[in-house]
Amino acid sequence: MTAIWVEGLVKTYGGFTAVDDLSFSVQRGETFALLGPNGAGKTTTIEILEGLRGRDSGEVTVLGADPAGRPLELQRKLGVMLQEGGLYPGAKAKEIIDLYAAFYPDPRPTSELLELVGLGDKAKIQQKRMSGGERQRLALATALVGRPELVFIDEPTAGMDVAARHATWDIVEDLKAQGVTVILTTHYMEEAEHLADRVGIIAHGQLLAIGTPAELTSGRSDVRFKSPDEIDTSLLGEKLGCTVTMESAGSYSLDVDGTPFLIANLTAFAATRDILLTEVRVGARGLEEVFLELTEDSE
Repeated sequence: MTAIWVEGLVKTYGGFTAVDDLSFSVQRGETFALLGPNGAGKTTTIEILEGLRGRDSGEVTVLGADPAGRPLELQRKLGVMLQEGGLYPGAKAKEIIDLYAAFYPDPRPTSELLELVGLGDKAKIQQKRMSGGERQRLALATALVGRPELVFIDEPTAGMDVAARHATWDIVEDLKAQGVTVILTTHYMEEAEHLADRVGIIAHGQLLAIGTPAELTSGRSDVRFKSPDEIDTSLLGEKLGCTVTMESAGSYSLDVDGTPFLIANLTAFAATRDILLTEVRVGARGLEEVFLELTEDSE
């Protein structure tokens, strides 16, 4: 039931190692998000999985086949949505999907795909005249035209408004319900947290963490508060035994678990200095905070 198997993957460019002994696996029917800062090795890894780039060493299988050499039988089972480029600017939406449909033995109907991605009324519009979000939806349609078993989706909602973003999320969730394996790359942590069954975070070509969003964020909480009064963050941090960060004017965060003892000490500090706390919030950290912690020295 393994859709993707990567073991000891290495890819270098001259003296630079883009992917450094990377290992992970993805199960069939799983939505897996591969996350990392710019230059982390995500694109190189995905291109190797797609068969677009060779590897120096390591083992890679995609749907039971080695993607190197781009075997036709494997390619017909894959869908690829690029973040940008790859579509003819002067061609109309219907013409583009019709072209892609000609590459597959049993393509989905063009009209069905256009309706699915919310472009039913854009069939005769040239790609170059579409908005950024519309071009993204058209690219998604081309990735789905061959009824793929596994689809690579790169930044699916870049440039989309809120309504289009949520509609795209629904499409990805429908793919999962149909048993399609989805490999997602995105810079929107909320998107990964919402869609992915599991998340892999990489930097410098190495895997830093892997697990479900709940697993990666479990046991992590923080404290945030607001105050109209000026606060000496160094002094407060010394009193509480943690780092205090002023995130914006009047808004602060404590990089520590929000225990009852800590909250009592925070309010006591404020009371003895006649400082008004207008809001105190204790909550679990999201995937974005975890991502930043793990990759803070990677840029």
